[in-house]
Amino acid sequence: MIGRSGVDTISGVSKTASSVADRVDELRRIVDHHMHRYHVLDDPEISDAEFDRLYDELKALEEEHPDLVAPDSPTQRVGAAPSEKFRKVQHLSPMGSLEKVTDEAGLRKWADDVRKRLDSDEPVAYVTEPKIDGSAVSLVYEDGVFVRGATRGDGERGEDVTPNLRTVKSIPLRFRPPDGSRPPARLEVRGEIYFPLSAFARVNERLAAEGKKTAPNPRNAAAGSLRQLDSSVTAERELAIWVYGIGQAEGLELGSQWEVLEWLKAAGFRTNPFAERHETIETV
Repeated sequence: MIGRSGVDTISGVSKTASSVADRVDELRRIVDHHMHRYHVLDDPEISDAEFDRLYDELKALEEEHPDLVAPDSPTQRVGAAPSEKFRKVQHLSPMGSLEKVTDEAGLRKWADDVRKRLDSDEPVAYVTEPKIDGSAVSLVYEDGVFVRGATRGDGERGEDVTPNLRTVKSIPLRFRPPDGSRPPARLEVRGEIYFPLSAFARVNERLAAEGKKTAPNPRNAAAGSLRQLDSSVTAERELAIWVYGIGQAEGLELGSQWEVLEWLKAAGFRTNPFAERHETIETV
């Protein structure tokens, strides 16, 4: 069977790899491809058993050749030693909070304020997407590789929860710009970690079966899962993410929020499929 990645995904034998290093690199690309299809696009191409065989082959080769292990390998999502505490980290740029609007009058006032801040008579378009009830996080990438993740905290400083965020399979450990160019030297991606309802139900069923206290709601459970001192516990929770913006970006210029979402999606990040662009405030 040939997957859309253009490589033999079932035979387990590469037709082009001439060394272990080549095979490891090939397997990483194949596994990353299928993880993206499953966890980001919700459109798997191969069975779970076929994926497991590919993943297990990669893991076995890396164990036999530890010098070939890379931090962005899909096998390295779980494995950090349990932490005794979370250190505070400074966000590259402040993470603001949302303004709440409950009626049309409030929406129009907000739109007027936006126009005043822009100080322009040019037409203004608006982007809307559902608010996810989860926990806001900042993801920092250097040269396309995920190096740090933190909670929102007070907006200026948050808690470093990198090992736990690495376990969230819809977060890319490495991304590639959609135009094939070099990744920005540093990129800060903003998103919301949340508990899919099906995963939340499974966790509570497991906790109840073990005689433990169940989680009151998905939002609190997502926040608590991010603050586990042992990342293997977080990995069991099956958290997911929607990304919605960019904080600091070095070497990347995007002109609008809609362009930001389109770029993130094309780069392999999971954006909300219900996001919409509105040409006027009346259509919001």
